[in-house]
Order: sequence, then C-alpha cells, then structure tokens
Amino acid sequence: MRRDLVLIAEMIAAAQNAIEVLGTLDGDGLAQDRLRRDALLWNMTVLGEAASQVSDEFESSHPGIPWRSPAQLRNRIVHGYWDVDLDIIAVTVRNQLPDLLKLLKAIGDHPPA
Repeated sequence: MRRDLVLIAEMIAAAQNAIEVLGTLDGDGLAQDRLRRDALLWNMTVLGEAASQVSDEFESSHPGIPWRSPAQLRNRIVHGYWDVDLDIIAVTVRNQLPDLLKLLKAIGDHPPA
C-alpha cells in the first residue's frame, strides 16, 4: 500500500510536469523543440512506468482509473521512440491527462484505509 501511494505521487508529478512542459505546443512545436519534446516524453514514460507498477490489489480498488493507458503509451514511447506521433502525444496530454490527474489527486488526498 505504501509503495502504491509513492507510485501515485510519481504519477501525479509526471502528469503535472507533462502538462507544464507541453504548454501551448502542438506536435509540430514539439518536433521543433527537442528539449521540451524529450522532457515531455520522459515524463510520459515515468507516468506509464509508475502506472504499470501499481499493485493488482490497489488497481482493482480503483477501477475508474485507466491504468493500462499510460502503461501502453509508455511502451510505445520506449519501444518505438523513433516513430512516435507527437500530435497524438500532444492531444493526449492536453485532452486526457488533466482528467487522469484529477483522479490520481483524489486517491492521493484520500488513500484507502
């Protein structure tokens, strides 16, 4: 349980960092800014790795969280980094990450007893 909460904290930090790093950039902007692109991909990798490490018990006690999505994106980034669609990454960070962040913060604020 303690390890799961540490992983949730890592996920929250990585999601916040990813949102901040993306800012107003789109895929083309990321392609032009290597440092921000690399920082964004790193944070998405950390988010996905932490999601994949959450215990089965903790995961099943929070079924509203799409645990597999960040892990699958992490795998795509790590194993196919030379062909990552930056438009998809930008849209994911902008449109999906804020909702995931809210869910994660709710867990972090109210861990199960």
